[in-house]
Amino acid sequence: MKFSMERAALLSALGHVQNVVERRNTIPILSNVLMHADGNAVNFVATDLDIEISESSSANVGAPGDVTAPAHTLYDIARKLPDGAEVSLQIGTDGRLDVDAGRSHFTLPLLPAGDFPKMTANDFTHEFKLSGAELARLIDKTRFAISTEETRYYLNGIYLHGTDGKLRAVATDGHRLALAEMPTPAGAEGLPGIIIPRKTVAELRRLIDGIGDDIELSVSEAKIRFKVGSAILTSKLIDGTFPDYDRVIPKGNDKELVIDNKVFASAVDRVATISAEKSRSVKMTLDKDALALTVNNPEHGNAHEDLAVDYGFDGLEIGFNAKYLMDVSGQIEGRDVHIHLSDPASPALVKDAEDPNALFVLMPLRV
Repeated sequence: MKFSMERAALLSALGHVQNVVERRNTIPILSNVLMHADGNAVNFVATDLDIEISESSSANVGAPGDVTAPAHTLYDIARKLPDGAEVSLQIGTDGRLDVDAGRSHFTLPLLPAGDFPKMTANDFTHEFKLSGAELARLIDKTRFAISTEETRYYLNGIYLHGTDGKLRAVATDGHRLALAEMPTPAGAEGLPGIIIPRKTVAELRRLIDGIGDDIELSVSEAKIRFKVGSAILTSKLIDGTFPDYDRVIPKGNDKELVIDNKVFASAVDRVATISAEKSRSVKMTLDKDALALTVNNPEHGNAHEDLAVDYGFDGLEIGFNAKYLMDVSGQIEGRDVHIHLSDPASPALVKDAEDPNALFVLMPLRV
């Protein structure tokens, strides 16, 4: 096998696929990237057995063939080579991979290409397209609420499903919930609920950054595939049942607080400076057109800030995790954030007037 390609093209392809490779692997072949050279292109493939990413890039192929080499090492070499360099890769006489660029020469160990695991993906029941911007929005509005608690594995991803003519994405960790939806694209009608794993979401978001073309989604009972430009991401789905999230979305919160979102987020951030690291609790005291943010920490002192707000209901004291408040605030596109409340023990419903197709739920804390 022998091919050469421009450094930027090599770096781009390796950059997309090597992220899926774990830094520590008990199976040596999983640390490698598979390169298949044929015709006038090279296909790069990496996997962790749950996710597979492949990307094709044009190249000058001198001799077709397959080879696997250490993914992170090869990426680091490409990253450190000068811009515009022409990189040549070939199997040397000693059975190792020779990488040459100008006066730079590297030799890397190889593992048999035949040992590289392939992820089968077929029997897709639904195939549809989304624009990069639409898919990015569904991800960005919800992924911050994905649970990192491994025991509740069914919460470790984004729940994507069709409902009432909408394609809806939901994530929750039990303390907060994020929901974003859009009109159902052609082909996604009747899409059953699937849970896309957290790592897959992160890799997908990297791939679609700056992509202007439509992204093709294919879904089966156990897998999902995304075609993003010249890259293909295939992933297993989480085999579990997502909870009935609709039950926790408040329906009767009749006290509405409206406040400038940036002003609110900055104030929460300031008073949270001395909050306890574990709970990060902030007490919100509401009265007629006034909001007081308070933090009492026996070890680090107290903080208090008064804000002018639009609120015309009975007084209310309620506590929230400051980080969760700021996470939700970061998703608000409009000038104002609308927080719908009921009582100190009930969850808050947060909405964005600029985006009626998204909502957020926050569980309160005792303060």
